Amino acid sequence: MSTTLPGTTIEISHFTHGCSRTLFDGIFTAGGVTLSQVSIMTGLEPYVIQNWIKRGFLTHSVKRLYSRQQFARVVLINMLRESLQIERICAITQTIDGITDDPGDDLIASDELYHRYIDMLAIDTIDPTSEASVQAAAEAAAEGICENDPHAKAMLCRILQVMYYAHTAAKLRNTAEQLLFSL
Repeated sequence: MSTTLPGTTIEISHFTHGCSRTLFDGIFTAGGVTLSQVSIMTGLEPYVIQNWIKRGFLTHSVKRLYSRQQFARVVLINMLRESLQIERICAITQTIDGITDDPGDDLIASDELYHRYIDMLAIDTIDPTSEASVQAAAEAAAEGICENDPHAKAMLCRILQVMYYAHTAAKLRNTAEQLLFSL
């Protein structure tokens, strides 16, 4: 049985630690991706992505190519928009963009947030009804980053928890609608 990476149409057999990084590495080997490629990989119409750019939720492409960060931001918005307002999703990505892994190092970016979230989903023992279980999974996914800044690490863990609950809520809502439709 296959599943898709959240926020995309890309099929994978199952979630494993690092699977989204490997996939992104393959997609971005030659540099950026075009709007039509982003559209195909996310299932979004090009005009939706262009609207997000006009509204300031996403930066403009460079030479008609979207970077890893831009693609990750599209995927994050797409994944969470059924449960959260786009403005709130962008606040999450802006918050994460301001967190550094280490003083003087690069900022944590949207693609790192997405990869950490997928790594969290690879933890099979998450009980969505247990806040402690979700928190433990978020902490495991955030392992090895922001170790020198406990506040930044706590913020990253909290954001991962928000993403998990929002994504799970959307999946549960879709399941409920499918069941209702089958009545």
